[in-house]
Amino acid sequence: MSPDTTGILAQDVSVELGGRDVVREVSLHVHPGELVALVGPNGCGKSTLLSVLSGTRALRRGQVWIDGIAIGSIPMRELARHRSLVTQQNRADTPFTVAEVVEMGRYPWLRTPDAARSPEIIDDAMRRCDLTDIADRPFSQLSGGQQARVSLARAVAQDTPVMMLDEPTAALDIRHQEQVLDILRAHRDDGAAVLLVVHDLSLAAAYADRVAVMKEGKLLAAGPTREVMTPELLTETYDHPVEVIEHDGRLLVLPHR
Repeated sequence: MSPDTTGILAQDVSVELGGRDVVREVSLHVHPGELVALVGPNGCGKSTLLSVLSGTRALRRGQVWIDGIAIGSIPMRELARHRSLVTQQNRADTPFTVAEVVEMGRYPWLRTPDAARSPEIIDDAMRRCDLTDIADRPFSQLSGGQQARVSLARAVAQDTPVMMLDEPTAALDIRHQEQVLDILRAHRDDGAAVLLVVHDLSLAAAYADRVAVMKEGKLLAAGPTREVMTPELLTETYDHPVEVIEHDGRLLVLPHR
């Protein structure tokens, strides 16, 4: 691995919180044109790792490069032209409309040559995330699932070569879960590096090119989806018997009940 490699590159990343290591010596590479799902039990360090990779939290040890740039070496606004981030937290009291929140995704591009494309990019993000009909609704009056789609649309409008997302499908119904993954897959097909934290293992199996599995702050495995998502590894990871079956050409992950 080389610092000038594009996509997301982490080498020996460790994070300490409250006097203990919550992420321990994680190395991971997400290439351009690749969707990687980061999975693991609650509290294993997935969201913390994502915050470090995105540059919103300091790491204890190791190095991170985004789109070939070392995290911490450039201002946050410039970093926002290289990576977009969707978190689990949405400010319910945000005093803006849906369209205004999505438009915020273009802020990093103000006073750049790319700013001229903003209206077109915003309209496309609104359409792709199924928000056109509620463009004028206050964000604070939306359901949790609608707010999640607005946050995704803002990241899509940011139009970056790297996208990171923390549980973007958690509050969504089945239709919109599939829609979100289709959007991410299209972003990947356009050459973006996409890193997705997700709890639904069947969604990960269906859409990810590669899967990275974490437990207790460590990366247990990272590789092609079919090689990593085995009953043995997932049972060890979740401390619960897991079955992996193939249905219509895709893997389904089922807990033993």
